[in-house]
Amino acid sequence: MKIIETHIPSVKILEPVVHHDERGFFMEVFRENWFRSRVADVTFVQENIARSKRGVLRGMHYQLVQPQGKLIRVTEGEVFDVVVDLRQASTTFGCWMGVTLSAKNKQLLWVPEGFAHGYLVLSEYADLSYQCTNYYHPESEVAIRWDDSDVAIQWPLAINQVPLLSEKDTAAVCFQSAPPFSC
Repeated sequence: MKIIETHIPSVKILEPVVHHDERGFFMEVFRENWFRSRVADVTFVQENIARSKRGVLRGMHYQLVQPQGKLIRVTEGEVFDVVVDLRQASTTFGCWMGVTLSAKNKQLLWVPEGFAHGYLVLSEYADLSYQCTNYYHPESEVAIRWDDSDVAIQWPLAINQVPLLSEKDTAAVCFQSAPPFSC
């Protein structure tokens, strides 16, 4: 697997080696010892799958209690996946990073604890699968506005396109009032 560095040093894009032949393809998506020695020494305890239709924007979410590192991939369709660094002591605090993940490019995104995460569905629908380093803790979940001007995420939206949001994401807080991580 190839590791692609990003401008936020702890966030990594992983590109698996895909073996194609007339029958189809094979790829290794995760190998614990390789991941621990080259990406992050973590254990995954939960895996989730979300299906969303075109124009749905989920995020920007994080948990204050039981923060989650996430290994994210798209198994069907295409999304623009975004993370925002919320670690107060980080040199990239408040910076965002985005990447297109798709079933076609087969890339994975590693997001350590201390980041808000969200994505916009670009295809008719998309299935996003992610492994988490901690259990979901809804009582401590925070949502930051997807369109907060202090973060200024460049979402690939058409002019005047308004994404489809959940009630939670519609009521999200601005970046300046969101509690950061002290790590």
